[in-house]
Amino acid sequence: MPPIAAPVNADRTPRQASVDALRRLVDANMLKVNRAILEHMQSPVALIPQLAGHIVASGGKRLRPMLTLATAGLCGYTGERHIGLAACVEFIHTATLLHDDVVDESDLRRGQDTANAVWGNQASVLVGDFLFSRAFQLMVGDGSLKVLKILSDASAIIAEGEVHQLITTNDIDTTEAAYLEVIRCKTAQLFAAAAQIGPVVAERPEAEEMALEGFGRDLGVAFQLVDDVLDYAAEQAALGKTVGDDFREGKVTLPVILAYQAGDDPERAFWKRTIGDLDQRDDDLAEAQRLMAKHGTLEASLNRARDYADAAQAALRSFPANPYRAALEELVDFCVERAY
Repeated sequence: MPPIAAPVNADRTPRQASVDALRRLVDANMLKVNRAILEHMQSPVALIPQLAGHIVASGGKRLRPMLTLATAGLCGYTGERHIGLAACVEFIHTATLLHDDVVDESDLRRGQDTANAVWGNQASVLVGDFLFSRAFQLMVGDGSLKVLKILSDASAIIAEGEVHQLITTNDIDTTEAAYLEVIRCKTAQLFAAAAQIGPVVAERPEAEEMALEGFGRDLGVAFQLVDDVLDYAAEQAALGKTVGDDFREGKVTLPVILAYQAGDDPERAFWKRTIGDLDQRDDDLAEAQRLMAKHGTLEASLNRARDYADAAQAALRSFPANPYRAALEELVDFCVERAY
């Protein structure tokens, strides 16, 4: 399929956003977060730290805990509470990954064998439960009922999103609105909670909390929509998982929804067979990519992602210009531009 054209700046040079500026700003605190993660995943049951360490060390960008550290910095916080809470956010995320890989029967994540591929489904589910429990211990240890409510609500909403996604799998009649609701719950809710914690620990006004919560939510939706595109457009080496996993699992993502809606009767029959009935043949992924290219559904999905990214950028503009705001703005660009 033809490559998606890279975005350019006003001077026509390619844009190359990255997370480097954000990482530099939070690097010292991320070292503390990583130490907290290692400390709290220890257990006398040897399999727990072994399996948890496998996924924690598997090369993730740690975007969610970095959001907590960065929004705290944006709000002028100079204490230490955000360290444990950033570790808590990462534990929640890691637990959901362990459970997701079991549900999706995935064998590869970030270019490495998944925990369930190595140790089996039962161990992965139970260690995921352990990490959720550790997360709640960290929340309680912080001592703030407001923080506890933000993160416990997020955990419940994420679980609801997972179940909602499960029941829409193979449902080719899923609407765009219904799908966006799934990813707001499943993916964006933790981004939102991670970003909201910063102003909470900094004791900033509620308006700033809501601005950063909205920033995180819109960033999370944009991030997931780009992931949807990458599953059909990326090179496997760059993606870190098998291209076409969503297709093979019968997941109804936005590029599929748009292609089905735009298709003629034979094309709709193709989507019903491959996604609805999960009756797939060797060349069906290539055909799915061809139909998406024909109807421009990958570019349309990226346009939706850009809309959410623009909303995230707008939320940041209510804060004074400083290195943290600039780094977060670049993070938004990076989350969209990784599709190119």
